[in-house]
Amino acid sequence: MKTIFGSGKNPDEMKKNVEVIKALYAAAEADVNDIKKFVSLFADDGYFYDVSAGKKYYGKDLGEVVAVYHAAFPDMHREVDEFYVLEDMVIAQLSLNGTHRGPLELPMGTIPATGKRMKTPCADFFKMKNGKIEFFHCYTAATILLTEIGVIGNVSAAIAGSKG
Repeated sequence: MKTIFGSGKNPDEMKKNVEVIKALYAAAEADVNDIKKFVSLFADDGYFYDVSAGKKYYGKDLGEVVAVYHAAFPDMHREVDEFYVLEDMVIAQLSLNGTHRGPLELPMGTIPATGKRMKTPCADFFKMKNGKIEFFHCYTAATILLTEIGVIGNVSAAIAGSKG
């Protein structure tokens, strides 16, 4: 994992911000699944935006996204390729990895377990405020994820299954 620091007024604070994001990712790992820790890293008015699902999470609901993905991918692991840091922004280029062993609950409906593995590209954008996450915008490559777990390529069966 590589970390690239841009110019900034406070390099020490920029380094601390990266450590907060690493702690957030660690709390969401399958073998940890510490929702309380995950939520504690956000500012009181902070939010998580799952861009591909079109859903924002606030307050006590911030941990819901961890629970949803843990239920669907109980072996979920994030592999961070690079962090880019500029002032109060941290950007991570990573992949989401796991086996689809449980229901994946999305705003449009639930996808039953397929048993297929994913290694889905993702880019996360964080805005930090006083050592806490002000916002976290997660851009998961949803079409790749859905292809990897066997939904795209079998769209008619997925739609038919949801109507049954």
